[in-house]
Amino acid sequence: MTRLPHLTHVKHPLVQHKLTAMRRVGTPSNQFRGLLREISHLLAYEITRDLPLTDARIETPLQPMDAPVLQGKKLALVSILRAGNGLLDGVLELIPSARVGFVGLYRDEETLQPVQYYCKLPDTLEDRVVIAVDPMLATGNSSAAAVDLIKQAGAQDIRFLCLLAAPEGIARMQEAHPEVPIVTASVDDRLDDHGYIVPGLGDAGDRMFGTK
Repeated sequence: MTRLPHLTHVKHPLVQHKLTAMRRVGTPSNQFRGLLREISHLLAYEITRDLPLTDARIETPLQPMDAPVLQGKKLALVSILRAGNGLLDGVLELIPSARVGFVGLYRDEETLQPVQYYCKLPDTLEDRVVIAVDPMLATGNSSAAAVDLIKQAGAQDIRFLCLLAAPEGIARMQEAHPEVPIVTASVDDRLDDHGYIVPGLGDAGDRMFGTK
């Protein structure tokens, strides 16, 4: 695992093996979705590693004890539509009590700038750890815009979870939101002329849902 300021590159063998299967051009949509859900479990462990704990008095079958439980309000997960839902499903399996929000953004193919079409977020975000999820951190423009919206809703502790990141996207996010840590399974080489991550895995949303 590589840790840089505000960037964690998860190199766990299971993560990398499953990611390779996702990159293969012949991997069908149902397998792609399953692999993404499995990887999201592993990445979620890393991004929640330092969640605050407190003690609660409980009864075991043998005796009372003070046992650790999560402190504060339930987490909030924010999916950046539509591909973010692939990561969201897996993280929700691990944290089923989390509140869930959605930010709808699409990238203008000419300007590569984000265009917002939907935003629905949980309340009291200022009291919650918020994890924004999107498989691809490419130009970083959509991710930065989504975090802008989450901050406007009051969130103060925000984390960003992605499957692949390009150096350009990492730089954009750190410029716009330097306090937001990024957890990713891969830092790829670059962006191509159309703003796609290279070598990448294609369009994550299309591969998830079998669309083009």
